[in-house]
Amino acid sequence: MIEEIKKLKDEIAANLKNINSKDVLEDFRLEYLVKKGKVQLLMERMKEVPKEDKPIIGKELNILRKFVESEFNELKEKFESEALSSPDLDLTLPGRRGFKGSYHPVNATIDTMIDIFASMGFTVAEGPEIEDDFHNFDALNFPPDHPARDLQDTFFMDKDGQYVLRTHTSPVQIRLMQDKEPPIRSIMPGRVYRNEALDATHLAEFHQVEGLYIDKKVTLAQLKATMITFAEKMYGKNLEHRFRASFFPFTEPSAELDIRRPGGKWMEVAGCGMVHPNVLKAGGIAPEIYSGYAFGIGIERVTMLRTKLDDIRRLHENDKRVLVQL
Repeated sequence: MIEEIKKLKDEIAANLKNINSKDVLEDFRLEYLVKKGKVQLLMERMKEVPKEDKPIIGKELNILRKFVESEFNELKEKFESEALSSPDLDLTLPGRRGFKGSYHPVNATIDTMIDIFASMGFTVAEGPEIEDDFHNFDALNFPPDHPARDLQDTFFMDKDGQYVLRTHTSPVQIRLMQDKEPPIRSIMPGRVYRNEALDATHLAEFHQVEGLYIDKKVTLAQLKATMITFAEKMYGKNLEHRFRASFFPFTEPSAELDIRRPGGKWMEVAGCGMVHPNVLKAGGIAPEIYSGYAFGIGIERVTMLRTKLDDIRRLHENDKRVLVQL
């Protein structure tokens, strides 16, 4: 084995004379110094050496290894030094600044909204994004012929129409009523899906925050106070607001909340209303004893107001100018 060590050392010495660049030096390292390189493979054969010869062979192998590493390090320092003194390298140029990541504006808006409602005593509830027909439609007082049940409006997961990608986070309200005794005060943020044509104000996948409060003697005045408090904390107190009568299958009476900054246009920001007695019954709650209110807010729309974007699609184009705004 002494002969093999000498032969390898002569081979290495010859190759060292031909190293004239960092790339060639890297090839040399890969051939001789890595775990499966020629030097290491030769050292692994020590187990074949008779016991009485191990001290001599081991010494020669260590000499070889130190020789290779020393020559490699010397050449590496040489090439690095030459690179620093190269006329192509201008050390007076400013360095490249690292950039920190940031929350997506939609996620930042969700966090802000959660904080606002948490300050009013609301907890956070979640539910599945694939829902059954009962929780997504029947329990929420949707009649069998409601347009939301049509294929052009909803993504159905099976040909029988028993499972859908949820069209709102309202099914979480039903599940919460079924699992928890009043009082209930929770919000339900999450993704929802509708078969929408993509344009400046619509997406097929978007986010909502819905809210539910159920207790004895809950009133419409409490609902209005909650929505106005949310709007003022979200957009500032320097705004006008109004409630317009509306219709939703799951609330009665129902309204939409609009806000307007001085000199601006009215903008709808939320739908809301008193929970329909049929919905309370579907959730296993007696409407003779309890009442409640519910609301729903489109998160992308709120985000567009905060960032002054005029096209909802900008939120999903990975444009850094948009992503770092919040």
